[in-house]
Amino acid sequence: MTDHNETGRRLALPAAGAAGALALAPEARAQSVDLSRQAPTDLVVELGDATGAHVFRPDLLRLRVGTLYRLILRNPSRAPHYFTSDGLANSVWTRKAQVVAEIPGAPPRVMAEIKGAIRELEVYPGFAAEWWFVPVQAGDFDDLRCGIRDPDGRSHTEHGMRGRIIIE
Repeated sequence: MTDHNETGRRLALPAAGAAGALALAPEARAQSVDLSRQAPTDLVVELGDATGAHVFRPDLLRLRVGTLYRLILRNPSRAPHYFTSDGLANSVWTRKAQVVAEIPGAPPRVMAEIKGAIRELEVYPGFAAEWWFVPVQAGDFDDLRCGIRDPDGRSHTEHGMRGRIIIE
């Protein structure tokens, strides 16, 4: 009986050690991978439109934790617009934001690069900006908005410029 228990114990400990090593392996691998250096997934969002509508197109963004995104914000309207989401800002690691000059018939030209945490981006009429980020936390955020005020005193959000971001 004692031999059986000792044998069982001997087998159980190495098995537990192997299981523990396997359980830690994905975490160890994740720490050795630089998620910011993967090929980005491009997402294009238009801020407003040429008719003057206060909209985000699309107004629903679905993202995945651990994926590098290049969020391209284009403003085809005649008014400046904000892209603001506290939920998104608190759930991502930002690699950079870029000011981009888009010239018809030529590749986009990076005019400036900003490092550090991003809370909101403002894009002027006819221009574009890029926000490169990796979501690090899942969530469902119904707080995408544009807080710029129109001459009537109401914000673009109050005029309907709002959206939702889901990180899975």
